[in-house]
Amino acid sequence: MANDKTARKTESKKPTGGGEKIVRLESLDVFRSIMLFLLIFLYDVSTLKSAPSWLFDSPKGRDQLGLLDVVLPGFLFAMGMAVPYALESRRQKGDPLWSVSLHVVLRTVALLVMGVFIANYEAIGESAVPKEWVGVGLVVCFFLIWNDYPKAKGYLVYSLRAIGIAGLLWFLYQYKAKGGGVFSFQSWGDLGVIGWSYLLCAAVILVTRFNLLLSLVAAAVAIALSTLPNAGIIKQLHLHQWAFLVPGGGVHAAFALTGAMTGVLVNRFGEKVNFNKTLLPLLLGLMLGALAAAYWARHHWVISRADATPTWLFTCCAIFFALFVLIFWITDVAGKGRGFKFLFPAGVASLSCYMISHLWYNIQALGGWDYPKMLNDGLLGLLRSLIFSLAVIGIVWLLMKIKVRLKI
Repeated sequence: MANDKTARKTESKKPTGGGEKIVRLESLDVFRSIMLFLLIFLYDVSTLKSAPSWLFDSPKGRDQLGLLDVVLPGFLFAMGMAVPYALESRRQKGDPLWSVSLHVVLRTVALLVMGVFIANYEAIGESAVPKEWVGVGLVVCFFLIWNDYPKAKGYLVYSLRAIGIAGLLWFLYQYKAKGGGVFSFQSWGDLGVIGWSYLLCAAVILVTRFNLLLSLVAAAVAIALSTLPNAGIIKQLHLHQWAFLVPGGGVHAAFALTGAMTGVLVNRFGEKVNFNKTLLPLLLGLMLGALAAAYWARHHWVISRADATPTWLFTCCAIFFALFVLIFWITDVAGKGRGFKFLFPAGVASLSCYMISHLWYNIQALGGWDYPKMLNDGLLGLLRSLIFSLAVIGIVWLLMKIKVRLKI
């Protein structure tokens, strides 16, 4: 991930497999920063006694679009946009294909492990250790295992990672579900969904090697496949028992691959001189195409994230294309990205921000602390959630200063 000093730099002058060179844009990190900031904010808003309903995700079956319904896929879209840059950067550094592929697999496994552990933690029953201590312990173990340690690794680093792994194994041994069962699959969780989506994006990018047409085809295929559950085809083929293997019925992969295709597009036409002439018309064309598809889908399905409808998919993609055009113009064309600098840690240390917010809720529960009643409701409650979100980003910024950051 690039910081604001390197955002407009070409990471390497050596051409990629498709003949292009990687241009890292500040807008990519700003887009992801905004999505994560909103995600932390909205998760905290959900702890308030009352808040505007349009901020939340809509219930299953309801024809409604809340802000959280847009932000969750927005982060997947942003993740997909970053995948081409991350992988090609590794290859341009001289990493062979097997090394890049191994990195992808290890990163996917890390996300799946963290996702499944957190999902099972939520379902924990009676335990020798209070649930909140388990939540704190999991975050500590994650940092011990996947912290961004110095390159010159010594016995201390390996020992810390061993302690983290031992902690996770202890959790497996101690775990008791609410029904008395052992550790078992509950769901992939948010991080698991990101992990599977990342794996698919990485595989497509490595195979297509930045080919724009093939990336577009992959995104189109993913979008088409994501409509199958709503069309009833999955049930007709008696494949619904395997649905848990594909989170969201494939719609999450569709968001991520659409983001990856956009990343390839922006890399090819992302130079400032090409914005008005090429990139802007292409992105606006994609936005209008998504709006047209949403209009068509609206005649067949409601707009619902809980039901993973095509209407929701197309509407969100149209929003993301429009939002990215705006952010790109502000940051990379007009050079006015300084106003987003305070969100920088959310863009380069997204996983750390997610874990720190998770850690706080468990520490708060252990201490029995609660906010004053006036901060649990209404406008003051929303202000509290806003300050909390900024505080999480500030804490992660301080941790980065002392070389503490999750990096997988």
